[in-house]
Amino acid sequence: MTAEKTEVAEESYAAARLRLLQESALDGPSRRAALSGLTDTWLAGLLGGGAPSGVAPAGVALVAVGGYGRGELSPRSDLDLLLLHDGRTAADGIAALADRVWYPVWDLGLALDHSVRTPAEARRAAEDDLKVQLGLLDARHLAGDPALTADLRTAAYARWRAQAPRRLPELREMGEERARRHGELRFLLEPDLKEARGGLREVTALRAVAASWLADAPREGLEEARRTLLDVRDALHLATGRATDRLALQDQDQVASALGLLDADTLLRHVYEAARALSYASEVTWREVGRVLRARSGGTGPRAGRTRLRGLLGPGPGARSGGGTGAGTGVGTASASGSGERTPLAEGVVEHEGEAALARGARPERDPVLPLRAAAAAAQAGLPLALPAARKLARSAPALPVPWPREAREEFVTLLGAGEATVPVWEALEAAGLVARMLPDWERVRCRPQRNPVHLFTVDRHLVETAVHASALTRRVHRPDLLLVAALLHDMGKGWPGDHAVTGATIARDTAARMGFGPADAEVLATLVRHHLLLVETATRRDLDDPATLQTVARAVGSQGSLELLHALTEADARATGPAAWSSWRAGLVADLAARTAAVLSGEPAEQAAPYEPTAEAERLGVEAWRTAGPVLALRAHAEGTAAAAANEHGTGTGTGGIGESASGGEPEPVGVELQIALPDQPGVLPAVAGVLALHRLTVRSADLRLLELSPRVTGGAGGSVLLLTWRVAAAYGSLPQAARLRSDLVRALDGSLAIASRLAEREAAHRPRRRGTPPPPPRVTVAPGSSDLATVIEVRAQDAPGLLHRIGRALEGAGVAVRSARVSTLGASAVDVFYVTGPEGAPLPADEAARLARSLEAELR
Repeated sequence: MTAEKTEVAEESYAAARLRLLQESALDGPSRRAALSGLTDTWLAGLLGGGAPSGVAPAGVALVAVGGYGRGELSPRSDLDLLLLHDGRTAADGIAALADRVWYPVWDLGLALDHSVRTPAEARRAAEDDLKVQLGLLDARHLAGDPALTADLRTAAYARWRAQAPRRLPELREMGEERARRHGELRFLLEPDLKEARGGLREVTALRAVAASWLADAPREGLEEARRTLLDVRDALHLATGRATDRLALQDQDQVASALGLLDADTLLRHVYEAARALSYASEVTWREVGRVLRARSGGTGPRAGRTRLRGLLGPGPGARSGGGTGAGTGVGTASASGSGERTPLAEGVVEHEGEAALARGARPERDPVLPLRAAAAAAQAGLPLALPAARKLARSAPALPVPWPREAREEFVTLLGAGEATVPVWEALEAAGLVARMLPDWERVRCRPQRNPVHLFTVDRHLVETAVHASALTRRVHRPDLLLVAALLHDMGKGWPGDHAVTGATIARDTAARMGFGPADAEVLATLVRHHLLLVETATRRDLDDPATLQTVARAVGSQGSLELLHALTEADARATGPAAWSSWRAGLVADLAARTAAVLSGEPAEQAAPYEPTAEAERLGVEAWRTAGPVLALRAHAEGTAAAAANEHGTGTGTGGIGESASGGEPEPVGVELQIALPDQPGVLPAVAGVLALHRLTVRSADLRLLELSPRVTGGAGGSVLLLTWRVAAAYGSLPQAARLRSDLVRALDGSLAIASRLAEREAAHRPRRRGTPPPPPRVTVAPGSSDLATVIEVRAQDAPGLLHRIGRALEGAGVAVRSARVSTLGASAVDVFYVTGPEGAPLPADEAARLARSLEAELR
């Protein structure tokens, strides 16, 4: 082909390609097929040197492999090409042919993954590299000698089937490594559509398993899931103009719009649903592969493997369904899906070949409780629920009557109480559509994303995980059934508009009635769901020494029994959320609040705030500060929790170094200190101390500020007073600073020689991460009415950042209020700080003044 003809061909292809990508009337599959066909014609012409028929020299073939071989050509996909030759053409001739094809592709800026090989070289490359072998399974002839391509495909499939017992475990390990590196697609806020578990690589792996003839994936929903992910990737390529598989936050709205979806959350739900289908199909398929390979290694031969394969794929025309669901009586005999022992697990349920299957005499069409009985038996035995059994139950079992019979409720609680084994069984029920049939409100939370990065899971999986964690706490409560059901229902309100706790209480009450719980139990469940955040929010954001705090919690909870359940639910919920949501510090605060509230509920009078009695150490610090007229500091180390807990408190980010569990996996090392500072009462103390701590990258977990009255006995005269600040802090990373250094900087901050604000601004500018996409929501400052009789409670919610507490303290000082105490905490990137403030006379602020303070503080933080 002459240079002029090549340029014309390139221009013609480029123009046609651009028109195709701009054609809005085409759906995803049509666009991919058209783009593949257009590219096929162009490449064939390049190999043929411009001949009308696109004829290449003898003994040469151009082959598409990988995604292009499958015809899945997305707008920015690589072109995976193999130039195959029989070795008869001279090396320089083959090189010229390769240049004839490769260079026009590069000239158009298209990504190209290419190779030039003989069939023997292709076989050796496939032997050495599993990815090459997988690519050859998708080989598709483009141009040249079709016999070469056909022989290559035939040989590739023959080798793959012969080597499947050795290579399938390698393929599975490759998938597990991808999952470790890229995570679970259906739980990620910025998923990799290709590499994450449940992504497009999963489809490739399942196709390869099917090509081995040892097993096959359950086909239901797979094509739809594959199409969904491909359509999303196409829209992502077109929206960004880049060859990316990562669905970044800043691109989600545009991709959703391109696909005609309501918003980014709807987009993620579509992606998560597709990933869930692929993940479940992968789990079932690899389980079957393991059984077949074990059978082969045990000498049962290929016939047993083929029989199991028929059971996995379902019955043929006129045949009874497999998986132990055919006609017959009794248990312990051969199943319809092959020989093997069948051990009874429950009425109508047996263990067969490592799965919970239906007994041959089971009649699901007459037994509405059988789906729950089978699921509970499977989970309690630690077995997966067989796919054919789940499908037969979904197809044949009638809906449960409303209210549920007692047996159904008991089996449901048994399923939830099985711990980790609950999760795969629940996934099987989900895949078969049985969960939504039992719990109609489940559809609203299924695959629903949670935008708070503290959460590891989608709403539905979080609910199941909460039940898993609650199962470990059932010995702590008098009604484990209510705990487990509340755990599963506590966030159901997130599928509806408004406050999810308020809405969720209504859902819990209705669901409890549906399940057959009595009115009193239904009210307890509604209370647990309504107040599932009460203990942790109160413990971390309110003054527990204030009697009004305890009275508020006691009124909300209502009884000792509900408090006991709520305490366990709080822990299970936090542990299921992720490591950032629970730590020994939070656990201690919640336990303290629960104990104090229990005392109030038992009829004991509400505790009155006792006069502050300083410790000997605090008094010593106060006297020294009074005598020197300057700040005095004391640091005492305390051990606490894990690195994950420490790294998610105020302003820590993701740094490491000396915090949390020891490298040897032993007892936790000290991760923080109690810092006490005594100094003469003067303006600007709170912002000065907070600023110094921020400069030294210290995490602030709680703060207590009080005026310490010194008796004449210790001052040797008429007495006096100093300000005593007690802080719980931890190093964001690295080692803790020396007290002398902190004192030196504090002295400079108080006398104005240390410009804290400018130093913090410089550091933030130097280390600020580059943010793209949606900016964080603006700060919000509110007054919590009725939270305290002793002070006005100001709650600040803002994007966490170093120096945030310094800015808040400076604003409060500027407003002329005194900070009595403070609670600070961080959930992901969001700081929630609570300040108990009083006016100059030490009393709570009037309502209008408190409202003005909140507005001015909010404006200051914007």
